[in-house]
Amino acid sequence: MPKLKYLDLREAVIDTCLRMNAEGINQGTSGNVSVRTPEGFLMTASGIPYDKMRPEHIVEMDLDGGYVGDYLPSTEWRMHLDIFRERPEAGAVVHTHSIYATALSCLRKDIPPFHYMIGIAGGTTLRCASYAEYGTAALSKAMLKAMRDRSACLLANHGQIAFGPDLDKALWRAGEVETLCHQYWAALQAGKPVLLSTLQMTSVLARFKTYGKQPGELKKGDALSVVGPVRRDVPGGKRGGRKGR
Repeated sequence: MPKLKYLDLREAVIDTCLRMNAEGINQGTSGNVSVRTPEGFLMTASGIPYDKMRPEHIVEMDLDGGYVGDYLPSTEWRMHLDIFRERPEAGAVVHTHSIYATALSCLRKDIPPFHYMIGIAGGTTLRCASYAEYGTAALSKAMLKAMRDRSACLLANHGQIAFGPDLDKALWRAGEVETLCHQYWAALQAGKPVLLSTLQMTSVLARFKTYGKQPGELKKGDALSVVGPVRRDVPGGKRGGRKGR
């Protein structure tokens, strides 16, 4: 049997699937996970329980829709492929049927800026893509439209999808989307949420460019999002950014 390529990445995909379910943002095998490779991407196989998934069950795909091996990729492979093709900043994708995101997706409405963390998707709203049947090119097209200038969206009557530069960040973003949907649902039960203004959200989005980053992760020219504390353990310590919230 030939040696599997990208063994570490395959194991990381499996670990992400297990974490996704353990964190309560997915059920059974309804979700799927992928990660970019130099040739294309690795994708979870269709219908295999995560606790039984092995590295050989992670399907190697190219960006033309071809795959290698004995296992078929998830039926949602088109969405993952199109994100990797259209969004070069995407290193990993997580798609889930989390409860509150799925419930709100059935309303087919964008989630407004009721909380500043809406900005984690890249804009002033969390958009909901138009409905299309699962696994189809039409769904992928609707998703790409909803994700224009965004890194996450709801999928009408279906669930949510999010991407990040790596598996950890993609899973984190999917978790944040579910939390926001839960919070918005709860706020609606109590009354009509007061929304943040465009000016307020514009300020938040500018600060999010360095949100949660440590000094070593900042690029030249990045402005810190907040005035940080003074570092005391080095001579002439400078102010740093606030550590991740």
